[in-house]
Amino acid sequence: MDHLLLSYTLFILISLSSFSGVEPITFKFINKCRHTIWPGLLSGAGTAQLPTTGFYLSSGKSRAVKIPISWSGRVWGRTLCTQDSTGKFSCVTGDCGSGKVECLGSGAQPPATLAEFTLNGADGLDFYDVSLVDGYNLPMLVIPKKVTRGGCGATGCLIDLNGACPKELKLSAAAGGGKGAVACRSACEAFGDPRFCCSEGYATPDTCGPSVYSLFFKHACPRSYSYAYDDKTSTYNCAGTDYDIIFCPLPYTSQKLLALRKDGVELPLVNKTMMYLRSHGSSSPGVVQHQFLAGAASICNGNFALLATFIAPVTNFGWSLSGR
Repeated sequence: MDHLLLSYTLFILISLSSFSGVEPITFKFINKCRHTIWPGLLSGAGTAQLPTTGFYLSSGKSRAVKIPISWSGRVWGRTLCTQDSTGKFSCVTGDCGSGKVECLGSGAQPPATLAEFTLNGADGLDFYDVSLVDGYNLPMLVIPKKVTRGGCGATGCLIDLNGACPKELKLSAAAGGGKGAVACRSACEAFGDPRFCCSEGYATPDTCGPSVYSLFFKHACPRSYSYAYDDKTSTYNCAGTDYDIIFCPLPYTSQKLLALRKDGVELPLVNKTMMYLRSHGSSSPGVVQHQFLAGAASICNGNFALLATFIAPVTNFGWSLSGR
């Protein structure tokens, strides 16, 4: 009887475990850019590497990747990648230095737009963000597939910042085929100043605040991380869901984003963003008036709907909302 009872108990435990939410989740990578990208994936410290750490994704295509339930790490997109005559693979932006399409445990070389995840963390929630702390190379959007427990908000940077990048942060490359800027560096990378890096004597939230450079990113991409302590408007959580990771998203065609709109906010946000970028997209932002920055920052509090009202002025300014 004891043997039968033990066997029955084990059967119940195994059965329960199969319904306990330990199934892996899915990241669906979607390329809406007009050019090929090469997504990279890096597991965090103490987290096993994924079966794939980098792959080719042509325009208009998608690929699903299974992710362990308690995984932490980051993903990004590499651009302008080539393979030389010796077989060495490299990319102009987001390169991970492995010499191969697979990143094999190496992270993105800045500047690169990063999506960061900690799955099944505190209280069983996933924590995720899109970070421009290491600079920017591609528009990126993270969307939970379903609304469950937690905030479950979409986050990311919807617009192409490369053309409007301040000249002292702009990264240009001949490999870009004469396209000009291919990425926008962070002020930390560009200048190495502890004030911009939140390091040395500026390594706490009390001593390191936003700069005119980080606010350039924040005004255009209010839900993204813009500097190291930009937590309140930049970290989101959800539970028990898969995620779409979209490169070069099209916000004005997305019903999901329309549903996230907060009425009465998007137009002033767009106006202030455009004022800032028109004034400082091709010159130093060091002369920005403090009162303008304070006013713009006051409305960049997690609002995300840069929608149809943004299309005409952005197009006239020479941008592409889709990153194309």
